[in-house]
Formats: sequence, structure tokens, C-alpha cells
Amino acid sequence: MLKGIPSILSPELLKVLAEMGHSDEIVLADGNFPAASHSQKLIRCDGHDIPDILEAVLELFPLDSYVEQPGALMKVESGDNVTPTIWEDYKKITKVDLEMMDRFDFYERAKKAYAIVATGERALYANIILKKGVVSE
Repeated sequence: MLKGIPSILSPELLKVLAEMGHSDEIVLADGNFPAASHSQKLIRCDGHDIPDILEAVLELFPLDSYVEQPGALMKVESGDNVTPTIWEDYKKITKVDLEMMDRFDFYERAKKAYAIVATGERALYANIILKKGVVSE
């Protein structure tokens, strides 16, 4: 056990966060995302919601300040009658402008991410990509 580390972060996830360098990306994926088939490194966080994991991750590293949009969300597909209210939570937590990506572009970018965190998040269109910034403290 360690002090000052959010308990929601597993040892495996902590290791991956520490391994990541500046501009590496990590995906926090909802329960519907094809995480296993799209990941180079898969971390299971079943039973946890993305906003809780997002807050914990951002306690340990900053988002990339050298890009305009250090995070990305998947756009709602035309025909889906969904308004993802979870996006407002993400904007409050990240305090940055988030890029909106078409579904298949998001999938391709996710395949190149350093890791994908598979969560138990039930909200639709809750996937988020984070670009790690420079840790200077």
C-alpha cells in the first residue's frame, strides 16, 4: 500500500502510467468499446466508472500543454438519439478543449495508443483518449 495514490488505480495501471512518456496516449474505454481487439496493452478496470478513473489519472500526470486538444471523444453516430451528458463531466475534470472524432477515426487512433483501460462505464459514447504531458514537478 502507498500513501497519496488514488486507490482506484491498480498496480498494473500505475505501471503503465509511469511507463508512458510525453505525448503517449491512453484510452479510457466504456463497457461497449472493443478494447481487447484494439489494444497493444489492455488494462482491466471492470466495475469502475470513467470519471473516477479520469480524476485519479490526472492526479498523477498532466495533459499535454503543447497541443490544442490533449484529449479526444467519439462523436455520436448520425441516427443515434443520444446526448452524452458524461462529456460535461469530462470537461469539468480535464479543464481542456476536447477533440471530437468520427467513430472509425477514433478506433484507429485508439489502436495506436500506449494502452487501453477497459472500464465498467455504462454511459454511451463515454470513451476518451488522453495525451500525456510533461511531468515537471
